[in-house]
Amino acid sequence: MTTAGAPRAGAAGRLLGPALPAALLAGLLATGCGASGTAGASGAPPPSPSPPPSSTSPEELCTRIVAHWSREVLDSTTYGDYQSMGLSNGQYEILRTVVDAARAAKRSQGADAADELIDREAGEGCANRYRSGTPTEGPWQ
Repeated sequence: MTTAGAPRAGAAGRLLGPALPAALLAGLLATGCGASGTAGASGAPPPSPSPPPSSTSPEELCTRIVAHWSREVLDSTTYGDYQSMGLSNGQYEILRTVVDAARAAKRSQGADAADELIDREAGEGCANRYRSGTPTEGPWQ
């Protein structure tokens, strides 16, 4: 017997009982219906995670910064303050050596030769400096 207005339980309701709403909810969540950021009606896959950031080795960073500042001071009559350039004392010594050689190369062979020399000499100087790891003579070294 049923009361007026009460739904009648059919065969599915008798077999599944209260598990039916939970099963429907689980099915909806598994297919991604209505969930933001997942594959749904558009069929687009969820975005893949971005790769972890890469780190720059001390040698590579030294090479970049020494080469940059070498080009900046190549045509100048002074070198400037190494601390304002973000260089250590050791990197500043590499810079001075590189700039002296680049100035001579620019006078005798031209600007392109000086530019190539800067890359080569900065790379070699920094490779020698960081060959055994990070220098530990002091915080400014």
